[in-house]
This record gives sequence, C-alpha cells and structure tokens, in this order.
Amino acid sequence: MTSSSFVFQRATLETCAQATDIVVVIDVLRAFSTAAYALAAGAECVLLVGDVEEAFALKQRFPHALIVGEVNGFSVPGFDFCNSPTQIVGQDLRGRTLIQRTTAGTQGVVRAQQARHILATAFCTARATADYLRQYPGHTITFVITGQRAEGGGEEDAACADYIEALLRGENPPPAPFIRRVRDSSTARKFLALGSPDFPPSDLDYCTAVDRFDFAMVVNREDDLFVLRAVVPAARG
Repeated sequence: MTSSSFVFQRATLETCAQATDIVVVIDVLRAFSTAAYALAAGAECVLLVGDVEEAFALKQRFPHALIVGEVNGFSVPGFDFCNSPTQIVGQDLRGRTLIQRTTAGTQGVVRAQQARHILATAFCTARATADYLRQYPGHTITFVITGQRAEGGGEEDAACADYIEALLRGENPPPAPFIRRVRDSSTARKFLALGSPDFPPSDLDYCTAVDRFDFAMVVNREDDLFVLRAVVPAARG
C-alpha cells in the first residue's frame, strides 16, 4: 500500500523478523499504552525484553529498576506492576528505569532485528508517532500488529495502524470509529469477561485516550538492550 510519501506494510509477530527500514510495533491492549503512561509519569526509559528470566537478570544489573509486565496477560510474581495503565497512573516514576516484558508488544520489538528504526506505539501516542515519522518521507513503514494470531485477533492494533496511516496521508480522521473497533475487539471482550484484578475495566479507558501524549516512543539498541524513550517530535516540540 503506497501514498505519495510512504510505503506501508503490515507484519505480525511471526513475520516481523523480516521487516526492514522503519518498524512501528503496535500494542494497544496493553503493553505500549502502559509504557506511555510510565514515561508520562516520569520514567527515564523502558528496557524491553522477551523473557521473564531476562527481566529478572536485568533487575540484577539495574537494581533500582522496576519490572512491569505479564505472561498471557496475568501478573508475574516478583514483578512490580502488571501490564496495566491503571496501576501506573498516579505513580511517581521520575528518573526511574523500567523493565518491561509482555506476551505481545515487547516480543515485536525484540524480534525486529533487521529494522533500521523502531518505534512502539498505541492510541495514546498515535499522532505524535505520525509526527515523528514525517521526518522519513519515501521510507517503508511496517506496522507490526502484535495482537494478530493465526486464530485471529489484533483488531485493536490494526485500528491504530489505520489511524496513523490516515494521519500520514494528511487526513484528520475522527477518533471515534477507531476507538469503537478497540472496544469491540475480541481482545477487549475477553479482557472484560475475565473479571480479574489484572484486567481492570479502567484500562480500556486509558488505552483508548487517543493522542493523550505529545511524545513518540522511540526504541534504540544500546549494547545488548532495547531502550524505549519518549521523544517529542520536531513538529510538536
């Protein structure tokens, strides 16, 4: 799919290892919504990992770091927070380093080994992500729909990709139809049906706060780490 400025592609967790150029990893429910709220709460950076064991090993290297994340959506003993914006909102994370491991979002980042540039996003940072990407006209942008599996799913992440694409085409689409897709998604329905403390209904409200933050979430490789930081795009800064 092309526009006058970009080439757009889609990938899943199974195919994102082949993606090159610019890779935008999307996890609306909930990894990169949670990461965005953590950065907004003052976190200096988020170290993204694929394994629980790696998260605990990094905690040994960075003893003052906090671990956030889940396995199959549920909290992990020894982690400081579940993968929940509700648990992050109201925290004072100024200057803190977070370590994040999730079943979908962080997997997309650590698998994108051939990417030239990596961003992570959700609806709360979508417009800022589009603003950041405008510095790369003519490039190929691959959106990783982390919620998509062989059996389906990922409607919420595809909606976010569609919204960012529209913005990059110069459109200004109303958010409501996209948010309806999130709330009607199979992930959201499962989320609400579980009734678990690890899945508070308020998370859906936080995850559908479109364009709440003015920063993009840029991932850089620093030695053996995938380091996510907030970057205010020049168009906004």
